[in-house]
Amino acid sequence: MAYDLEPLIDGGSFLECPRWRDGRWYVSDFYRHHVLEVRPDGATTVIAEVPNQPAGLGFLPDGTLLIASMTDRRVLKLVDGELLLHADVSHLAPGNLNDMVVDDAGRAYIGHQGEGNLGFDRVGYPPSFLIRVDPDGGSRIEADGVVFPNGAVITPDGATLIVGETSNGRYVAYPIGADGALGEQRLWAGSGHVPFSPDGCCLDAEGCIWTAAVHEGRFLRIREGGEVVDEIVVPDDQRALACMLGGEDGRTLALVLLGTGDGHPKDRRTASVVTTTVDAPHAGRP
Repeated sequence: MAYDLEPLIDGGSFLECPRWRDGRWYVSDFYRHHVLEVRPDGATTVIAEVPNQPAGLGFLPDGTLLIASMTDRRVLKLVDGELLLHADVSHLAPGNLNDMVVDDAGRAYIGHQGEGNLGFDRVGYPPSFLIRVDPDGGSRIEADGVVFPNGAVITPDGATLIVGETSNGRYVAYPIGADGALGEQRLWAGSGHVPFSPDGCCLDAEGCIWTAAVHEGRFLRIREGGEVVDEIVVPDDQRALACMLGGEDGRTLALVLLGTGDGHPKDRRTASVVTTTVDAPHAGRP
């Protein structure tokens, strides 16, 4: 079906990891080092400045915002407007931190860019892993063997984590144990139907994942098994980076775009967020 896209914000350098909570959108801007709070009318406030680049966002059960700080590989928490250390995972992560999903118990599962911080276009990207950070700040390696873990979701029952492998063009799923440990990997959706490179994503109440197909210039709605049941094609001069369901009824889909201009995104202001309305509302985490 055709979707009308309504502008929410623009002028970002590289917007990522959108979230919805308590009537507000939240989004990271990598190269401006900002975490933004955005009202539904587009009014924007910088709520945190992260010198080492903010990435994945999530919320503890008490509403405290967690922020993955990319280049120093730490997880920060925003308390009364002040950034505090939640966990230092630099001894575990060989590359920049990336996206993150936080479960109902406050456990954070974080992806990273792997050895040498190589770009995700690289063929044969080496297997990596997720990092789990517990509510007390303790950390450990989970899901060894995942390739460029990127956007991830947790099902509404809290029993399954599904993560996109950008370089492998697929989603893999893991059972979550009572202690937060991840079990054996299984394929959730591969690229057999439509090839895609998954980036930021969200889960809906029908069990489908909306994903930013970052190298394909579109947002795809995918069922378990890999069937693409819907898509939103972005303009030729834009890339699809991430998406999130929110709004008061959970049916507003926020789409993060990046202009394809010359030069590094850190020197441009071509990132934006647009919104549209879909039928199936948000489910699960984030």
